[in-house]
Amino acid sequence: MVDGGKKIGGLAARRRRRTWIVLGTAVTLLVAAAAVVLVTTKPWTPEFRHGGLRVAPPPTGTRPLPQIVPAQPAPTAPTQAGILAALGPALGNPDLGSFAGEITDATTGTVLWSQDPARPMVPASTAKVLTSAAALLGLPADHRLSTRVVTGVAPNELVLVGGGDPTLTAQPDGKGYYTNPAKLSDLVAQIRAAGRGVDTIVVDISAYQGPTMAPGWDTVDIAEGSWAPMEPVMLDGGRINPLMDYSPRTNTPALDVGRRLAADLGLDPGKVRIGSAPPGATQIAAVQSATLRDRLHDMMVDSDDVLAEAIGREIAVANGNQASFDGATAALSALLGKAGFDLTGLGMKDNSGLSTEDRIPARLLDRILAVAARPDTMAVSPTGATTPADPAGLTATFAPMLDDLPVAGGTGTLAGRYVDQNRQGAGWVRAKTGTLSIASALVGYVLDADGRVLTFALMSNDRPDTVAKPALDAVVGALRNCGCS
Repeated sequence: MVDGGKKIGGLAARRRRRTWIVLGTAVTLLVAAAAVVLVTTKPWTPEFRHGGLRVAPPPTGTRPLPQIVPAQPAPTAPTQAGILAALGPALGNPDLGSFAGEITDATTGTVLWSQDPARPMVPASTAKVLTSAAALLGLPADHRLSTRVVTGVAPNELVLVGGGDPTLTAQPDGKGYYTNPAKLSDLVAQIRAAGRGVDTIVVDISAYQGPTMAPGWDTVDIAEGSWAPMEPVMLDGGRINPLMDYSPRTNTPALDVGRRLAADLGLDPGKVRIGSAPPGATQIAAVQSATLRDRLHDMMVDSDDVLAEAIGREIAVANGNQASFDGATAALSALLGKAGFDLTGLGMKDNSGLSTEDRIPARLLDRILAVAARPDTMAVSPTGATTPADPAGLTATFAPMLDDLPVAGGTGTLAGRYVDQNRQGAGWVRAKTGTLSIASALVGYVLDADGRVLTFALMSNDRPDTVAKPALDAVVGALRNCGCS
């Protein structure tokens, strides 16, 4: 190989020398041609300014048209032995730390591999899989939240009543951080059209109860951009820079909305205060959030913690629970339990996975994805049993969740992964990520080399995310390459 390399190097060197000879001749010819052009080209033409060269028009842009088609039934089924043989080296990586997981053949519902699948693990943001599932079970896809302005106790007061929507935006073009948000400018326009004399804005935050932060949260993460205190009205999730993902957040999100509303109305923001709407108040203005379907997509793709907690409270209210951390997690458990899922080992302090005190077993996360990804002709129950139909309609209910998962190397929280390492998974892996200083996780699905849809829940605790995330990616990358029949 060394000798061969030298020969190749020698040939390349000779080619370079010949190239310089040709280039030298070409340069001489170009200089002569340029002299002719300078004589014949007028100094005010584009050709003169560019030395006689014409500037070609830009090429016509090509619009990408992605086409997503259902996975076709693979002729051969993966086996447990095939999975273990393919994943063995990746599963032995010590960077996985305290590790648990499960992999399922979505076509048959067969568990192909598992390691401590019932052990409660810190899920990080993969907890949002449960929040999404509970929302799909408990709320209509077109559900919206209203932010209202009503009359106050005094004739000169208006009350901004938060209805649980953190996606309201005050961006001049109406395009905030979230998809299709309600616009503060619409409230302003409606208030002005009402023609009422007003000089004071009161903000009613009584729609939410209990603490504004959950156990296991850290207040340092407000400035670092993960969350804002949970209040029932916010601008762009409480972001100080509305269009930045991890912008520092405000400590007073509801007051900030009231102050911005006052400023836009030409009132004194310093007079805005927290208060309550009087019974029987007359509505002056109202705006509605995007649909639940849009908000779930934003929550999952961008792993938005504030949006997850707001949706959790939305679920709670619909389920007859208090709009609080406890009420939201209780509603989540009630809905999943009623659907037949085994909740042994589940312990949640929030709906976003931000709490270090959350615990979810990998089996529950994988089972939800397996139900979502199963074929229409085969039903896999929450316990793993298969039947020829889907009498409870769980697959149809959960299937939209599959489109909300980030794409490896492409979108959301997976955009920067499977790019420099484990590139075999790029474009093929779709998964919800989870990252805390003490936990990393991936929950999603992948098409293996035989064209089989495999779901997975992989959870690593007690390792820095800088080493745990590549280790998890390697396991799923190996699963993508697996011809496991």
